[in-house]
Amino acid sequence: MRHEALIGLLLISNMLMATRLTLTFSLSRSSRSRIHPLLKRTSCSFFNPKHSHKSLPCPLWSSSFSFCIDSLHKSTSPSFTCSASSMAASALDVEANPLLKEFVFPPFDVVEAKHVRPGIRALLEKLERDLEELERSVEPSWPKLVEPLEKIVDRLAVVWGMVNHLKAVKDNSELRSAIEDVQAEKVKFQLRLGQSKPLYNAFKAIQDSPDWKTLSDARKRIVENQIKEAVLNGVSLEDDKREQFNKIEQELERLSEKFGENVLDATKKFEKLITDKKEIEGLPATALGLAAQSAVSKGHENATAENGPWVITLDAPSYIAVMQHARNRSLREEVYRAYLTRASSGDLDNTKLIEQILKLRLEKAKLLNYNNYAEVSMATKMATVDKAEELLEKLRKASWDAAVQDMEDLKKFSKDQGALEADDLTHWDVSFWSERLRESKYDINEEELRPFFSLPNVMDGLFDLAKTLFGIEIESADGLAPVWNNDVKFFCVKDSSGSPVAYFYFDPYSRPSEKRQGAWMDEVVARSRVLSPDGNSSRLPVAHMVCNQTPPVGSKPSLMTFREVETVFHEFGHALQHMLTREDEGLVAGIRGIEWDAVELPSQFMENWCYHKKTLMGIAKHFETGETLPEEVYQKLVAARTFRAGTQSLRQIKFATVDLELHTKYVPGGQESIYDVDRRVSEKTQVIPPLPEDRFLCSFSHIFAGGYAAGYYSYKWAEVLSADAFSAFEDAGLDNNKAVIETGHKFRETILALGGGKPPLEVFVQFRGREPTPDALLRHNGLIAA
Repeated sequence: MRHEALIGLLLISNMLMATRLTLTFSLSRSSRSRIHPLLKRTSCSFFNPKHSHKSLPCPLWSSSFSFCIDSLHKSTSPSFTCSASSMAASALDVEANPLLKEFVFPPFDVVEAKHVRPGIRALLEKLERDLEELERSVEPSWPKLVEPLEKIVDRLAVVWGMVNHLKAVKDNSELRSAIEDVQAEKVKFQLRLGQSKPLYNAFKAIQDSPDWKTLSDARKRIVENQIKEAVLNGVSLEDDKREQFNKIEQELERLSEKFGENVLDATKKFEKLITDKKEIEGLPATALGLAAQSAVSKGHENATAENGPWVITLDAPSYIAVMQHARNRSLREEVYRAYLTRASSGDLDNTKLIEQILKLRLEKAKLLNYNNYAEVSMATKMATVDKAEELLEKLRKASWDAAVQDMEDLKKFSKDQGALEADDLTHWDVSFWSERLRESKYDINEEELRPFFSLPNVMDGLFDLAKTLFGIEIESADGLAPVWNNDVKFFCVKDSSGSPVAYFYFDPYSRPSEKRQGAWMDEVVARSRVLSPDGNSSRLPVAHMVCNQTPPVGSKPSLMTFREVETVFHEFGHALQHMLTREDEGLVAGIRGIEWDAVELPSQFMENWCYHKKTLMGIAKHFETGETLPEEVYQKLVAARTFRAGTQSLRQIKFATVDLELHTKYVPGGQESIYDVDRRVSEKTQVIPPLPEDRFLCSFSHIFAGGYAAGYYSYKWAEVLSADAFSAFEDAGLDNNKAVIETGHKFRETILALGGGKPPLEVFVQFRGREPTPDALLRHNGLIAA
């Protein structure tokens, strides 16, 4: 099925407006906190020189105990075998190195910085020998090419993934230094692998062979992806150009890591100690409790929520609470300015890093005979640069008037409330007065809703929904696998027969001192026939979900905002696609091999269930009284879904447009600076002009430290797919349990099961029975009648 049909549908003239409700200060569509997570793409190609996090991005910030250990050592268990017997390392006894030992689940609890240098170097030495042997014996057949290659790639992916994950959730200077020391060696090996002429020629030979037509769709996709990725990774370049290409890749990897570290350090650096409670009037009890907890962690042992002192940080729960609820306008301004200028000064200034990154990406594109880096990015996506820009401009035009009206409504409301700043509303006022207007208009107070959304109830409801839709049981398996923090939970996913089909970790809480911001899902290992522990069944997939929501305060459980609920549902959607795949070819199983602008489909799809009455009422129970959320409050939540839709749409469009501008038209070192580009785009996408000192680009990790470079538009592109997919359940009847179950089964057997084994448009048509249309998205946003 040709993807041009989808592009045409996306751009039809009645697509009038855009996105659903997100936080005013959001920076990404997938993490509901909208506070940049580092969104790093999981490699879906043997030849991709990066195996990076699939922090699906996601938008910048999203019962009974049954010990699932009965089959731990049976054939259904995942198996990670990284034998140390043949590896040499002089700096540390490799037999004692947890990175090199055989393990069932990664030893997250014992890996330390001291293990990284000797462990990774010993591993790379072993894999280099394996690659040399493969190149000597390679034949254009699956057993002699793909299977041994998958084993090499997987070995490195699992071990490096473990180390990189710890850096994201348990950051410290020693671990950073160790990773930095071996990163160049790791990238060098991946480039050597990606540019292997013997392997590339073998893949070409498979494609040209008489047996090509007999291959399965999944195997054809693998071969086609490997050839395309190999070319994009420089396999066809002459020696001198390939050497230049490799230097660029090494430097881009280093700069990307440094960018993310600077953002994290700048976020941690800001602390504001408050001793006078008048300065934080308006902050809800949960925020005061969190600020007091922060104060205790900073040495103020006697700090309490009631009497302080309190420490305000730029970590998402603290920042959001101040911007939405602090009556102290000067405090809002101070925190806003600090947040907006993160990583833009001193030793942590990312400005020069951005210039270098953009310069090197352009050089890379030119080496590959592309006009700009956006064309390189789009080579592996559904859209083209022109079609992405066309979609964004249509949405921008449709959203502008609505956003202007949003601002007028805010000015009028604040003036009616007697606000002194009513005639001069600016950036640090918008979230505060938007929250007051929303409370007034819908009589909904986010903080008053928190007691109805305790984390245990939310997870139980989410798992019940997964059982209904997809026929799976999710059970606690704490203690089965090592974890990196005591707050991390481990779960086993079972099918209807009770057999394990997957496992996942869940790390829910914000830890500003060591954990990067945002919310993301990534794979620990993928489903794979080749890496089966017994040669018969496939290795089971394992995932992790990471959020940054408000932690428990005192004896209370984590009480979530509705947006934090949406974030959990979102990330779980990604995890489901990874865990419920039925594809046994490891290179296109789960989230691997799926075009980047389609990968948000299941995550955004799951968010819709947060507004489904039965689902929401099942999770919304007061943590103390057990009282269910009142019916009228539910109705108001649904009504508020499209509140300030124009404003929220423009914000996402701005991020996507800046991204494409920087990767198409911007000339590094030219007359226009990166901030000039940002201001130029803002003229058409921001009702309130940005501050002169606005440096949000310096913390735009999605495109400078993650996988969304020239791809941020993907959130909007995939939203069409996800809304239309959910409309299948609406058509079947959301109150018809039998129809919901049947449609959920179909969704599982197509969208979730097929992974990257087929083009995403074909998968969608197989589920929906037709090509996608934007009607459902327009309806969900209140732009056309239901």
